[in-house]
Amino acid sequence: MFPLLTNDRALTPTQVLEAHKRQPALERRFANLKSGLGIAPVFLKNEGRIEALFTCFTLALLLLALLERDLRRAMRRAGIPSLPLYPEDRPCREPTAEQLLHCFADLERQELRLGPHVLQVFHPEWTPLQRRVLDLLEVPVSAYRR
Repeated sequence: MFPLLTNDRALTPTQVLEAHKRQPALERRFANLKSGLGIAPVFLKNEGRIEALFTCFTLALLLLALLERDLRRAMRRAGIPSLPLYPEDRPCREPTAEQLLHCFADLERQELRLGPHVLQVFHPEWTPLQRRVLDLLEVPVSAYRR
């Protein structure tokens, strides 16, 4: 038995418990703000800029949540119990957006230029894991070769 406190007197005890059960998901999103998105103190004085910054962060959090949801749903549809996203390729059953982005962190596309002219483009070498994730998310590798 444990106490649950709220300042919303309109909620029934069952509603308070349901709201409390969603708390870990909310806490994880705030952790995304601090770690994955790297939010740091920002000193803005203009109200419009503050609103714009929070809109950008809200959209970024939404994209992270959608990435996680889409990948997890695709894994279930394909019958894939886990992906080797943890260090040392250990299996991960519920990939987070941060792990997903880390999987692609070392990709580089390079161009050899002579003045304004591109002489040659060096495309990244995709690992089998990166290809699998892209396949699950239905993102063609060709999207990166424009």
